[in-house]
Amino acid sequence: MRDLGGVAGGTRVGSNVSLMAWRWRAMLVRLVLALFTVTCVASHSAAADGRSESASDDRKIDFNIPQQPVSSALHAFAGQTGWEVSSPADVSEGRTSPGVQGTFVPEDGLKAMLAGTGLTYRLIGPQTATIERETSSGVVPAVVAAGAAGAATGAMAAANGSEGYTQTVQKPVKVPEVVVKDVKERPHREELLPEYAGGDVATGGRLGVLGNRDIMDSPFNQTNYSSKVIQNQQIRYMADVLNNDPTARASASTSTGADDFSIRGFNVSNADIYFNGMVGVAPTFFNSMMAESLERVEVLKGPSALLNGIAQQGSIGGTINLVPKRAGADPLTQFTGSYISSTQFGGHADISRRFGSEKQFGVRFNGVYRSGDTPIDYQSRESALGTLALDYQVKRFRVVADLGYQYQNMQAIRDFTTVSSGVQVPKVPNNRGNYDGPHDFNKPQVYYGDLRGEYDILDQLTVFAAVGGSYRNSRYVLTNRNITDAAGDLEPTSTQLIAETMAAWTVEGGLQGRFVTGPVRHQATLAYTYFNRFRKEGSGPFTDVPQSNIYNPTFGPAPDTSVDPALHKIQDMTLTGTTLADTLSMFDERLQLTVAGRLQTIDNTRFTANTGSIRSTYYESAVTPMVGLVVKPWQRVSLYANYIQGLQQGPVAPLTSANAGEIFAPFVTTQYEFGGKVDFGHLGTSLAFYQIAQPSGFVNPTTNVFGINGEQRHRGMDFNIFGELTEGVRLLGGAAFIDSELTKTEDGLNDGHRGIAVPRWRFVLGGEWDTPFLSGFTLFARGTHNTSMFLDQANTQEVPGWARLDLGARYMFLQPNGKPVTIRANVTNVLDSGYWDANSFGQLTVSDPRVFWLSATIDF
Repeated sequence: MRDLGGVAGGTRVGSNVSLMAWRWRAMLVRLVLALFTVTCVASHSAAADGRSESASDDRKIDFNIPQQPVSSALHAFAGQTGWEVSSPADVSEGRTSPGVQGTFVPEDGLKAMLAGTGLTYRLIGPQTATIERETSSGVVPAVVAAGAAGAATGAMAAANGSEGYTQTVQKPVKVPEVVVKDVKERPHREELLPEYAGGDVATGGRLGVLGNRDIMDSPFNQTNYSSKVIQNQQIRYMADVLNNDPTARASASTSTGADDFSIRGFNVSNADIYFNGMVGVAPTFFNSMMAESLERVEVLKGPSALLNGIAQQGSIGGTINLVPKRAGADPLTQFTGSYISSTQFGGHADISRRFGSEKQFGVRFNGVYRSGDTPIDYQSRESALGTLALDYQVKRFRVVADLGYQYQNMQAIRDFTTVSSGVQVPKVPNNRGNYDGPHDFNKPQVYYGDLRGEYDILDQLTVFAAVGGSYRNSRYVLTNRNITDAAGDLEPTSTQLIAETMAAWTVEGGLQGRFVTGPVRHQATLAYTYFNRFRKEGSGPFTDVPQSNIYNPTFGPAPDTSVDPALHKIQDMTLTGTTLADTLSMFDERLQLTVAGRLQTIDNTRFTANTGSIRSTYYESAVTPMVGLVVKPWQRVSLYANYIQGLQQGPVAPLTSANAGEIFAPFVTTQYEFGGKVDFGHLGTSLAFYQIAQPSGFVNPTTNVFGINGEQRHRGMDFNIFGELTEGVRLLGGAAFIDSELTKTEDGLNDGHRGIAVPRWRFVLGGEWDTPFLSGFTLFARGTHNTSMFLDQANTQEVPGWARLDLGARYMFLQPNGKPVTIRANVTNVLDSGYWDANSFGQLTVSDPRVFWLSATIDF
């Protein structure tokens, strides 16, 4: 069953807590803004360090770069020199470099490599260059195109999902960039790594306390979805990003009003989603995170106790990290109007600017409001979001801050459903029906914020710190129904109003250093993390809900929601961790070994509802190690392996057992993984094989002693593909296979059976095609197939497999002022397929019906 006591979060409370709520919100806002202002002012003297310097690199290097596309040659050049080179995609595309062989200083090598290509370079800093077009009259900035051809190129760039666009010669504008990173220096911890070809995913993402890593330098399988996917697929809630992923999936329909996830077959609670690398900040907790303010959704597959610490809800299948949008180099003023069937209308404003002599200070605002009926019977949904992102960046100092507010009001929630033991899963009802009725609702609102900063004390030593938090309040009515027979009958139950508040704080700090010992380069990290969550809850009187049927529902009276229940504390949880990690590299980083350990402590006190008396306490510590290996036998091939653990709070023996009350050490889940990644230049692939073993506990029927006796083991394969198959054709998706097996079960009754809600296969493949017959017009299609699952450990209750087709199109054209307009149309579940989906708690949800999405985005 879904643990509403542990997962549901946030509430709108009555007058007895409203003053406290407003004081907490004001304190959070003042704290983040004050800290941001103080750090910016204190670091202003460091601004001179961020000014451009002349290039100085007199080393002579033996070049051996053969003839190849310019973009590939630039990657090779960066790898051999350690330079950073940027090139707009439309500039290098279709051009071939003659290569360069011989001994040169880097600048001369770059010049020779661009000979005859019609391109030149401009030095913008130490060992830093940008590529530009060359004409007979001099250098034309790469962002300028001429006449109608430029307009056409701009249309295609925006249609491809590019963040920028190209205009006529009179008005130079931004175009997407292919950034060639210096492979010999790690990115800054807060540095947003560039997008991969096609723009759907990024070339890297955050690895917890280790900071950002390029995927080719990471000993893990990670997919980092970009804001272009969010915008072009018209994604309104973060969970829908996972529709593009074969390994990670949202295991609940949007009609539930909450997110539930599965990664590598294990549950990942939406309460365990990270925001800028910190847990407890994102507005989740029985609440769907709105997606319009997100720049990246980073999905790390597998346990990550070393990287991110123990998850507050015990999730071990993987990690989802959200990265907010920040101000770009160019001003942005954009508005999107949208329509979602059946009658939801909304608007989204996205505005950003940079200030200062060197544009070191950035501000970005995102505001969203939507409201109206959904295609589900009786159901409506209101959503509001406001975010403000601030950043200040000079050479040695970088600081970012985020402030956000999210509100949702979902009426007539279609909630999770269970099936009685031994009963076959009935045929799915009409996917537009709502057997839960019109009375269930959820009204969460969340105030959240964070502040992150890092300072380079020395060229090779960085100190970093972060603080974040959230305050949530909600009122909700949920009726969890149970199906009692194959005819779809629902047993009678009761329901009530729940009011809840939660406050969470998280802190992180540490040092990251780079040094050399003989032939070995090191990147060492020492970090400390602290997280605290405090929850209160209250409830109204029970209301009886009569017997019903999923095909022909009947509803009882509405529960009493006029009450203002008194709130009592129900949980106080503190999680701490100290991490020491070192990445050792040799042979120009072709061999990388990461070794790390983390000491973690769980301090969790639960209180009895309505009284506030202590119900249980739990205090335990554990050390979790990690070893990761990366080997690059060739420039564009990365082989990797890892050993890492997941951590969950250990159980307490039940009162009926002979060892009642015994507290067990935290559950340790172990993963072994190896795989490979290949970058074909414009198309990327990854293949991973893994084993994850999660322990489980039960009472031995012979001795009546509770112990950690069972295990759920997953052996699987992940395959991902992304990027441009050919010019104008992009792919995103893959396949996942999971061999799930229960071992050492009670009396061996379920040995060899599959785990709950684990499909054997899942296939996802999406593609975009920039049509040649109409410039700026792009078509989209995505197919998904999920094989059958079981709802119980006995594997007697089978949930049939399902398939779904999603389609879309968009058309971009330029206004007379040269600014773009993009019209988008998407249809999810085109064939209106009705099916059950299931989660790891053995609960069912009905699939969403066919939904139409229309929007128009205008730049001003």
